[in-house]
Amino acid sequence: MKRGKKYVEAAKAIERGNLYDVAEAVSLVKKTAIAKFDETIEAHIRTGCDGRHADQQIRGAVVLPHGTGKKIRILVFAKDAKAEEAKAAGADYVGGDELIPKIQKENWFEFDVVVATPDMMGVVGRLGRVLGPKGLMPNPKAGTVTMDVTKAIQDIKAGKIEYRLDKTNIIHVPLGKASFTEEQITDNFQTLIEAVIKARPAAVKGQFLKSVTLSSTMGPGVKINPMKLA
Repeated sequence: MKRGKKYVEAAKAIERGNLYDVAEAVSLVKKTAIAKFDETIEAHIRTGCDGRHADQQIRGAVVLPHGTGKKIRILVFAKDAKAEEAKAAGADYVGGDELIPKIQKENWFEFDVVVATPDMMGVVGRLGRVLGPKGLMPNPKAGTVTMDVTKAIQDIKAGKIEYRLDKTNIIHVPLGKASFTEEQITDNFQTLIEAVIKARPAAVKGQFLKSVTLSSTMGPGVKINPMKLA
């Protein structure tokens, strides 16, 4: 894959094959984020899990102390008093059955997170085929299927992010923006890594964190020494 001049220049700051400690990695990933926009800084965590087995799945959520720097749009499926509560708590969109055709037929996806009360999951289930592949399906483990819609909305607005294994057993999570301070990115990273280590399935044997990489949207990856994290 051909890389641009800026990427090649930025990559020179990183020693290939080197495993950095967290502080060095954060410093480097900020230095190599040289795009004209405020790049997102992400963590990519390769685990020793085999996601094909139900007892080796990882899925959860954690509130990052400094948020992600992105304004999150929340859609809540609720009715009656809970719908009013969701509106009062700051949900961007609130509704029920009437939203099904809008999402299915009009391809409406102007939201980043979906929250639902348990009694609405029958309605939301009809959207499984479209919400599932986009990672938008509400889930009790992530705290997005709940009667306490106020807390769910407040947590998400405060910087709550979901982490889960993809098909290659890697967790991809936004940690903030390149404009964040090194301390803010480090705090967010430490909070995330502690949550992931805590979520380690008992069935996973051997080394749990295989590799941990930080990168910005357009920048090169910086590898962290996973042995110093566990």
